[in-house]
Parts: sequence; C-alpha cells; structure tokens
Amino acid sequence: MKLIAIDLDGTLLNSSHQVSDENERALREARQAGIEIVVSTGRAHFDVHSIFEPLGIKTWVISANGAAIHAPDGSLYHCDAIEETRARGILSWLEENQYYYEVFTNKAIYTPETGRQLLEIEMDRVKSANPDTDLSILEQAASVQFSQSGFAYIRSYRELFEKEERLDFYNILGFSFDERKLKAGWERFSDQKDITLVSSADHNFELSARNASKGQALKRLAQKLGIPMAETAAVGDSLNDCSMLQAAGKGIAMGNAREDIKEIADAVTLTNDQNGVAHMIRNLL
Repeated sequence: MKLIAIDLDGTLLNSSHQVSDENERALREARQAGIEIVVSTGRAHFDVHSIFEPLGIKTWVISANGAAIHAPDGSLYHCDAIEETRARGILSWLEENQYYYEVFTNKAIYTPETGRQLLEIEMDRVKSANPDTDLSILEQAASVQFSQSGFAYIRSYRELFEKEERLDFYNILGFSFDERKLKAGWERFSDQKDITLVSSADHNFELSARNASKGQALKRLAQKLGIPMAETAAVGDSLNDCSMLQAAGKGIAMGNAREDIKEIADAVTLTNDQNGVAHMIRNLL
C-alpha cells in the first residue's frame, strides 16, 4: 500500500472533533513506512490546516468533497468549482427557503450571520412537535458544523457576488433539522446534470460541480504521484465517501459508518471513538 486517503468527521476525528493520540501515532507510523497520507474531507482546506498544524503533520488535502486538491505546502493543485451563475441560483433558493447554509470558497466559509439562530429555531420546533426528542443529538450535530475554522459571516448571499475579487465556489452545504426541508432540498437538486449532490451527515446535503467528488480527486492525485490505484486505500463513514471507497484499491468503512457504506466497503474497521483509523493503518502495515 502506497497511499491512504482518510476522511475526517466520523473517521479520523473522534466525537470530540479531535485526532486521538493513538490515531496520530498510527499516521506517523504510516509515513515512516513510506505511505502517502491524504486527508479527504468535506471541510475546507484551511480548516484541515488548523487541525493538523498543532500535530506538525503536512499532507495532501482533498477538500470540499473533492472540489479542491491542495499540496502539503498549502498551494492549490487543482479545483473544480461551481459555475458562478449556478452558485447564485442555488444560494438564492436556500436563502429564500430559510436554510442554514455554508459556502466553501477559496477564501473562506461564508455563512449567514443569523445562521445559529435559524438552527435554534428549528430545534425548538422539533422539540415542540416531538417532546421526546433528545436535543443533545441535534446540538451535537450543530456543534460539528460550528467547530470548523475559517468562517466569514454575511447578511445575504448577494454579498458574495459584489466582491472585487472573484470567488471560486467549491461546495455549498444546506443544513436543516426539519425533515421536510431536507427532503425538499434533495428533491430540488437531485438528477441535475451540472452538479453533484451528496451528504456527509444526517442533517445536510452538499452541492459541488459535476466532476467534483472524493473518488475523482483521489484518482487525479494518485496519477499525479505516480501511484497505481490498486496500491491505494481509503476510509470513511458517510455518503460523500462512497466514490472514494469505490475508487480506491481497498475501501474501508468505519465501524460507525452508515450500513450502505459498510455494504460497498472491502472491510470494516473499528469506530472513530475506538481509534478505527489506527486499527486500519496497522492492519495494512
């Protein structure tokens, strides 16, 4: 094995959104064995940098669900951005229908300044409709979104198209605790030829350019590094990891992964709170 692509949330990161000491040691063991470690995530590349900088580890980063690839020195190697007019239409619909959204760009993650209040209102509505709902689960889901770095707050999506410097729209995330709104989002953007629709968690849907996926990015990077796909492995837990697990020579699902992800995987490791990535790496070594 010459390359391992690793998802972050629900995979390398535990429930506290941290890289455990055991996983960190395993990453170093893999690198010492000459294996290229690649972070492959729905997060922004600068968010990944903030997580790995304290560890002193620099890797290739596939970010925004495959829309961008950054070299270990932070420079952009490749990107597949959503066309500007298309991005404007998507954001107009999300804002008009009062979704919490995040816009992943080359500069920042832009999100409405009223975003947290939107989610708090939705949590209150869920609790009112279903008094037995465990709000801690919803609060945990919201905390994952807010744990990212690189946020910039806007009053409206229109501000993004008024900037002097042109933005590259890597990925647009819609998020809601309202099941009807989630369903409406999936119905609105599914089966459209120019965008890819995936999800990285129970309460979101994510939009990227048609050619942007973790699987396509992994193939592109492996070719750049001269590594045959048969000598690559990938590990993840959610729908946005599907293409990557299928593209890799060996696709591995986390113990906490969705059942449909486990079904397409070649193997299943332990959960993210049981150092499943370390367990996987040592088995491969």
